[in-house]
Amino acid sequence: MKIAVIQFNAGSNKEQNVARALAFVEKAIVKGSKFILLPEVFVFRGCLDSKGVLSAVAETIKGSTIKTFSLIAKKNKVSILAGSLYEKIQSSKKVYNTSVLIGSDGKVSAKYRKINLFDANVDGKRIRESKHFAAGTKTALANVHGIKVGLSICFDLRYPELYRKYSLEGAEILCVPSAFTMTTGKAHWEMLLRARAIENKCFVLAPNQTGENSQGVLCYGNSMIVDPWGQILARASNNKEEIIYADINKEKVLQVKTILGRK
Repeated sequence: MKIAVIQFNAGSNKEQNVARALAFVEKAIVKGSKFILLPEVFVFRGCLDSKGVLSAVAETIKGSTIKTFSLIAKKNKVSILAGSLYEKIQSSKKVYNTSVLIGSDGKVSAKYRKINLFDANVDGKRIRESKHFAAGTKTALANVHGIKVGLSICFDLRYPELYRKYSLEGAEILCVPSAFTMTTGKAHWEMLLRARAIENKCFVLAPNQTGENSQGVLCYGNSMIVDPWGQILARASNNKEEIIYADINKEKVLQVKTILGRK
């Protein structure tokens, strides 16, 4: 199965972000990709503190963004991971940070609401995801062209128990759409991605944001595709939008499990 991981620099115009993301997806389809992944919050990476912004960018899973990508998935018989969007919560001022997996039939096959929210201080800038986001409570496992896929988002990468759960449930691919920062990325991104792949004997697909957000926080880029042996099959740059590709198969998972054991 050919994988396409899209590295993206989302801005503060939602409509333009979605249109550009769609163009990247179409480019990946032309290259023969069957599973295409976008990064975390690819729909909007602007200031959420301005009045009315959060409610303006938030939508339901049945909203226009997922409908748009569902149509192209069905038309081309590809699976698409809509990295994450701002999912409305009824009777709440907060939203979920939700990753949506669209199957090759155009239907939503899984949704995952980010469990571990990023509350941190990076380069003197205070980041509080919990101010705008509610934490999810459930994991999400689905099939993509016959391969089991476990969903996560960005900061979840630091919590190995989530991925262990997926591995024990039969996951062969772990998805980590992210907006990982430059500072933390330089220190830990590659190390953590390869560790999650090695300890769970899974492929890890990690589309990341690049560029600076409205708070002046720079994202690390370096989107990656890592195999179950921990080998990096493809890696993006740290400073531009691009697509990386790799061919993956279940046999590699079985090969590594034969060498290292199945648990």
